Amino acid sequence: MSTPTRFSRGLALLAAGAFFMESLDATILQTALPAIASEFGVTAVGASVTIVAYLLVVAIALPATGWLGDRLGIRLVFLLAVAIFTIGSLGCALSGDLITLTAWRIVQGFGGALMIPVGRTAVLRTARPAELLEAVAYLTWPGLIAPVIAPAVGGILTDTVGWRWIFLLNIPLGVAAILIGLKVVPRSTDDASRTRFDWWGFAWIGAALVLITLGAEGIATRAAPLGVALAALAIGITVGAYAVRSTAARAGALLDWTLMRSATFRVANLSGAVYRMTITAVPLIVTLQYQIAFGWEAWAAGLAVAAIFAGNVGIKPFTTRLIRRWGFRRLLTWSVALGALALIGLAGVDAGTSIVVIVILLTMSGVFRSSGFTAYATIQFTDVPPERLAAANTLSSTLQQVATVLGVAWAALLVHGGAVAAAALGVDDVWAYRLALAATAALLLVPLWGAWRLPRDAGHAAIGPRQG
Repeated sequence: MSTPTRFSRGLALLAAGAFFMESLDATILQTALPAIASEFGVTAVGASVTIVAYLLVVAIALPATGWLGDRLGIRLVFLLAVAIFTIGSLGCALSGDLITLTAWRIVQGFGGALMIPVGRTAVLRTARPAELLEAVAYLTWPGLIAPVIAPAVGGILTDTVGWRWIFLLNIPLGVAAILIGLKVVPRSTDDASRTRFDWWGFAWIGAALVLITLGAEGIATRAAPLGVALAALAIGITVGAYAVRSTAARAGALLDWTLMRSATFRVANLSGAVYRMTITAVPLIVTLQYQIAFGWEAWAAGLAVAAIFAGNVGIKPFTTRLIRRWGFRRLLTWSVALGALALIGLAGVDAGTSIVVIVILLTMSGVFRSSGFTAYATIQFTDVPPERLAAANTLSSTLQQVATVLGVAWAALLVHGGAVAAAALGVDDVWAYRLALAATAALLLVPLWGAWRLPRDAGHAAIGPRQG
C-alpha cells in the first residue's frame, strides 16, 4: 500500500501543466473551426467533428485510467500519456484533410484522458492529509483557467500564425513534460494489480458516456435535430443509471461506487457536479449574450469574459487561508450563495449597462467560482484512504467529464429556450440570456443545499487547527 511521503511541488506543477494542456485542447478549436473548414473545403459544423471526436475518446478512456495506473504503474502511464498526447498534437498539426485531423484528434484525446486522473493520483499519493489543500490548489487552476482563455487563445493563433500552431505549441511543452516527468514522477512501490479488467462495466459506462457526449454536443452545436440530441442525452443518462446499478456492488468494478458512502466524497461529486455544470455554462452564455444581444465584437466579448479569469486568479492565493479559517462547509455555502447572486446581477445587465459594472460582476463571479471549485476539489479526497485514491480519482474525473459536457448542453438549451420564450412574449432578445442566467443561478440551489448539509467539521483532516 502506498503511503504519503512528502508533497512534491514540482510534481504538482507538472501534473497541473499537463491538465492545462488537455483542458485547453478540449475547447480551443471552437474559434478555429471556420478556418479549418475553409482550408479543408467543409462546413464549420462538419469541422466540429474534430472537437466531438476528442471529447468522445476522453469520455470513453477515462473510466479505464485507474485500472491502467494500478496495473502498469502511475509513472509509466503518465509519461506514456504525455507522449501519446504530444504525438497526437504533431499529427494534428501536419494533417492535410479533415479525416486525418480527426484521426489524430482521437490519438490526442486518448493521451489527454490518461493524463487527467493519473497525474492527479501521482500528486495526491505524495501528500499527507494536512498537505492536501496545497496539493489540490496546484491541480485546480487548469480547470478554471483553460475554458475561459481557450476561445481567445484559439482565435489569436488562428488569426495570426494559423490554426496549426494550436497543436504545434504542444510539442515543446510535451517534450519538456516528459523530461521533467522522468525526474519528478516517483516510481511506484506497490505490487502491480492483478485485478481483471471489467469489460462489462466498461462497455455500459462507455456507451453511456458516448451518448451523453453526443447528445450534449448535438444540442450545443445544432449538428443534429434538437429532438435527436435530447433523445441521445436521455438514453445516455438511462444507460448510465443502469451501469451504476449493475456494477455498484460488484467486486472489481471499473468504477468504485462504494466511495459514495463517504459524505464528503458524495457531496463533492454529486452537488459538485451540478456546480461544475454552472461554471461551464456561464462563460458560454455571457459570451453569446455580449456578441448577439449587445452587438459587441468577438474580441470585446472575449476581453470582458476574461474578467472571470481575473477573479479566479485574484482569489487563488487566499483560498487555502479561507478554508483553514472558515472550514469547508462555511466556505462552500457562501461561495455558492454569493456566486448565485453574482449571476442574478449579470442577468440584470443590458447593452446600456456600464462596462465597469459588467466587469465587476464577472470578476466577482470568478472569485466565488474559484473558491467553491477549490473547496470541492479538496474535500472530496479528505476522507479517502491512500490505497483508494486512484479509484476515487478515476470516479471523480469521470463524473466531472459528464458534468462538463452537460454544462455545455445546459447553456445551449437555456439560450435556445430563452430565445423561443422571448419571441413568444414579444420582448427583446436580451431576455433570452437573462432567463438563461437566472435559471443557472437557480440551479445553484442544488449545491447550496448539499454544502449546507455537510457536517461542520467536514474535511477537518486537511484543515488542521482552525484559525480565528
